Amino acid sequence: MTLTDFEQAHLDLIRDYFASIESGVSTRAFFTEDMLQIEFPNRLNPKGQRSDLVSLIQRSEMGKKVLTSQHYEIVSAIAQGNRAAVEAVWTGTLAIPFGALSAGSVMKAYFAIFFQFRDGKIALQHNYDCFEPW
Repeated sequence: MTLTDFEQAHLDLIRDYFASIESGVSTRAFFTEDMLQIEFPNRLNPKGQRSDLVSLIQRSEMGKKVLTSQHYEIVSAIAQGNRAAVEAVWTGTLAIPFGALSAGSVMKAYFAIFFQFRDGKIALQHNYDCFEPW
């Protein structure tokens, strides 16, 4: 199935979004003002979490204090209309000790992230994050 230019633009936006996270640049411009991010329960966040734009940006800023670097490798991506889904492998290098891990340790997780777009921006993001044991 061939992607439309519209759908390809959504996948390009996701790649740019991940690159922005990796470089530590603010991700605010990628989202609608009323965006919602839902992180389903996982090892790092056992109760899951719902974030609006303000809380998502705050969490991102906190993450910069916990990680010295992070990387997203997109394994697969698909887009249909105003929706896209990405399978990614995430790695993050700790700046501080976390649980049994020391500073400098690398965490790894497998993400399935589902996006919904409006006006060329992310309006809804669902994260299914599966972290390797630490």
